[in-house]
Amino acid sequence: MVKSRILELFLSQGELSVKEIVDKLSVSRQMVHLALHQLLEAGLIEKLGRPPKTVYRLASGSKSAPVQTFSKEQEEFLKENFLVITETGHMLEGTEAFSYWCAQRKLPVEKTLFEFIETKKRYEKYYNKVGLIDGMEKLRNTTGFEAIWLDQLFYLDFYAIERFGKTRLGTLLHYAKQGQNRLLMAQIILECDKKIKHFLREQQADAVGFVPPTIRRELQFMSYLQKHLNIALPHVEIRKLPGIIPVPQKSLSKIEERIRNAENTFAVSESRRFNHVVMIDDAAGSGATLNQLAKKMKTKRVANKVTGLALVGSFKGFDVITDV
Repeated sequence: MVKSRILELFLSQGELSVKEIVDKLSVSRQMVHLALHQLLEAGLIEKLGRPPKTVYRLASGSKSAPVQTFSKEQEEFLKENFLVITETGHMLEGTEAFSYWCAQRKLPVEKTLFEFIETKKRYEKYYNKVGLIDGMEKLRNTTGFEAIWLDQLFYLDFYAIERFGKTRLGTLLHYAKQGQNRLLMAQIILECDKKIKHFLREQQADAVGFVPPTIRRELQFMSYLQKHLNIALPHVEIRKLPGIIPVPQKSLSKIEERIRNAENTFAVSESRRFNHVVMIDDAAGSGATLNQLAKKMKTKRVANKVTGLALVGSFKGFDVITDV
């Protein structure tokens, strides 16, 4: 039987590609694919990588956690709020993700789920009636700004919360940027598109601006976001000025350094005038970039009112966001 012979191969030789299995067993590629699919469904083997660079091996038992019974309400809550990217690059969502997260930390699922729900409830007071977080109070209370130029600052969600770490959106953003992953970027668009466009209509924005990235990457998240949101408003041109050595905001620990970085490495190249510009960024830590860009827009009379909108923002202290 092909499946038994494949399992024997894995036992003796570890990881194997489809071609290696075909060559060693002298059977058709179609038969190997069918057998591998059945073994995957049975949980006996696992797949690593993506085509065309894919290998298979015996299941290690670390991809998933023991099955836990959840109520319908708990399933819906976790589906909306919990996501994990495993160490082998698998994306788990909802109950599967939470069970895996608890298993990795040797935590009891039922008790930890109760604690997670209670933690999320404590954060509810920070969301307004349309589900956004107002970041202006934190911005005003951050020592170091000579003036606050932003009229408003909002986040779609926090980047991370106490004990449980990155939020669902925070996790997607982190791995989308670090891995330059189109699949995760598309997932972010899917989850944020309606919220952002609704926000722009509610704010009666007549132009948008996208904060350009600092570090060169083959696939830039902000460029992807700008293209695929496809917002039908004029786009204010914001440029990142090249330096000999690019210095990202996340590498700066002091607010004064972040302000100087934003002041001296960004330029607003725009001659048109607008009433209300909404600037979109992936993550707001100190708010220095958005605030200094608002200053430049108002100084050049590009905008009468400037609002910052970040996908995620920090809860306590701008140093929370240091890895996106």
